[in-house]
Amino acid sequence: GAGGDVNSNVLVSGSTGDAQLDKAVWQWLSWDKNQKTKEQIESLLQKGKHKELRDRLCCRLTFGTAGLRSAMGAGFCYINDLTVIQSTQGIYKYLERNFSDFKQRGFVVGYDTRGQVTSNCSSKKLAKLTAAVLLAKDVLVYFFSTYVPTPFVPYAVQQLGAVAGVMITASHNRKEDNGYKVYWENGAQITSPHDKEIIKCIEECVEPWNGSWNENLVDTSPLRQDPLKKICDSYMEDLTKICYHRELNVQTSLKFVHTSFHGVGHDYVQLAFKAFGFQPPIPVPEQKDPDPDFSTVKCPNPEEGESVLELSLRLAEKENAKVVVATDPDADRLAVAEQQENGCWKVFTGNELAALFGWWMFSCWKENRSQDADVRDVYMLATTVSSKILRAMALKEGFHFEETLPGFKWIGSRVKNLLDNGKEVLFAFEESIGFMCGTSVLDKDGVSAAVVIAEMATYLQGQGLTLAQKLVDIYETYGYHISRTSYFLCYDPATIKSIFERLRNFDGPQSYPSCCGMYNILHVRDITTGYDSSQLNKKSVLPVSKSSQMITFTFQNGCVATLRTSGTEPKIKYYAEMCALPGHSDRSVLEEELQKLIEALIENFLEPDKNGLTWRSA
Repeated sequence: GAGGDVNSNVLVSGSTGDAQLDKAVWQWLSWDKNQKTKEQIESLLQKGKHKELRDRLCCRLTFGTAGLRSAMGAGFCYINDLTVIQSTQGIYKYLERNFSDFKQRGFVVGYDTRGQVTSNCSSKKLAKLTAAVLLAKDVLVYFFSTYVPTPFVPYAVQQLGAVAGVMITASHNRKEDNGYKVYWENGAQITSPHDKEIIKCIEECVEPWNGSWNENLVDTSPLRQDPLKKICDSYMEDLTKICYHRELNVQTSLKFVHTSFHGVGHDYVQLAFKAFGFQPPIPVPEQKDPDPDFSTVKCPNPEEGESVLELSLRLAEKENAKVVVATDPDADRLAVAEQQENGCWKVFTGNELAALFGWWMFSCWKENRSQDADVRDVYMLATTVSSKILRAMALKEGFHFEETLPGFKWIGSRVKNLLDNGKEVLFAFEESIGFMCGTSVLDKDGVSAAVVIAEMATYLQGQGLTLAQKLVDIYETYGYHISRTSYFLCYDPATIKSIFERLRNFDGPQSYPSCCGMYNILHVRDITTGYDSSQLNKKSVLPVSKSSQMITFTFQNGCVATLRTSGTEPKIKYYAEMCALPGHSDRSVLEEELQKLIEALIENFLEPDKNGLTWRSA
C-alpha cells in the first residue's frame, strides 16, 4: 500500500542526517494525497536539497492579522491541501470543545478565485477540503456554490447563526499566495486568545482523519447547504439601510466605472448598485472575470494607485465617467479615483476616503436620526496607524472615536462589543483602504463601500461639488490631516528584528530615541513590548502584540509616525501624519514639514542602504 511506497521512498533516498527533518519528510510523504505537492517534496529529497526541505517542513503556519496566509505549494508552512485539512481539524476540535450545539448550528465556508496549477491548488478545492473535514464529522456546513466576496462569510455566520466560518482568500496579495481567514460566531475575525488555542488544537491532530480528503462530500452529503441565494438577497436588502438618496441615484447623469481586479467583485457590485437604484457601473472588460494570474496588473492590489488602475482610468475617459471604483480581488477593500477639472485623475488614499465616509455617514445619521437619538451613543473607529481625522470630527460633533490595533479583526470585535452595549456604530476603517459602512458586516467591505461612494458623489454633484472639493471642505472644517504611508520590502526576518531592536536600545540599553535627526520626540509607544512613555504607568492602553513589530513616535511638532511589520507580507511599513487644528491650513507648509520628517525617519531609523531594504517602487 501507500505506506510501503513511502517507506521505500525514504529508504532509497537515505536519511537526511537530521532526525527532525527525516520525521517531517516521512509525515509529509505519508499524509499528502495531492500528487503535485507530494512530488515537490520527493523531488527536493532526491536532489538532496535539505535546506529547502527544512524551510518547507520544519515550521508551521501561524495566525497573522488576517488568519493564515502564505504561498501555495508543498510544505507545512505553505498553503496547500494538507495544511488546510490540518487547520480545519484543529478548528473542529476547538469548536467542539466550545459549543455543545456546534454540529446543529453549523459552519460557513466561502472562497475566492485564486489558484496555482503547479500545486493543483485552488481556493475552491481548498474550500471543498475544509468542508469535507467537517461534513465527515457530521457538522452542518453552509458551503457557497460559487465564489463570493470575503464580507459574505462573516455576514452569513451572523445571519445563519453558525458558530464560525472560513474564507479561503489571500485578498490583494501576489498571485502565488493564498490564505485561510477564520470568523467567530459574532461575525468578526478571530482574535487572541482563540488563535493561540486553535494553533494548539491543530498541533494535537496533525494526521488527516478518515474522510478528511473526501472533497466530493460537498456534492453528496445531506449536511451540506448552499447559502448563496439567501445570503446574497439578504445582504442586498440590508444594504439599503445605508441608502439615503435613492431618488437622486435613480436619475443621476453621473457614470461610474468599476474594476474587480480579476477577482470576485463584478456580479456583486452590479447587484449593489441596482439595490441603490443606480444604473449598473461600467465594468472593465479585461478585468471583470476571475483570473488567478491577475494578468493585466503587476500586482492585484488597488492600493498601488494609478499604475494598477490604468485600464479603468482609460475606459472611464472613453466613456466620460467621472468616478472609478476598484474592488480588490476578494472585494473587501475599495480604491476610488475621480477625474478633476484639468482632466487628471485623483486617486484617493484610504485616509482621504475615510474623511469623506466619516463626514457622509455622520451627516446622514444627523438628518435621519430619531427624536431620542443621542450623539453621545454614536461611535466611529479606526486602527491606530490610520488617520486621526475621525477624532477631529468626533471632538467637534460630540460623538465618540476609538482606535484599535492594526487589523480589522480588532475593529470587528470592538464594534460587536459596542453594539451589544446599545451603542450605534456608523463607520470604521483602516488606512489600507478597508472600510465598514454600517454594521451589517463586522469586517471591511468593498461592495458596500463602492455603492456608498457612488451615492455620495451623486449627492455632491447636486451641490455642484466633486469628491475632491468636498474633501478640502472637510479639512477646512476639522483641520488638515496630511498623511503618508509606504513600505520597504525586506525578506530577511533577522534584519527586520535588528532594525527594531536598535530602536529599543538607541541611546543605550532599553532607551528609545529622544530625537530623529533635527526632530524632537515627545512620546514613544511600543506595541510589541507594551511600553508607552505617555502613560503614567508607562504601559500601553492597546493590548501587547508580541508576534509583530510596531513602534509609534509622537513628535514635538505634532507629527505621529509608526513603523511596523506587515502581518501578511514581507514588508516594513511606515505611516506618518501631520494634524493641524481648524484654521491652521497652510497645506503646503504642512506637506513640506511631513516630507522632511519622513526622510529623517527613513534615514535615521530604517537605514535602507545599510540594511539592504528595497523601496516600494522598485
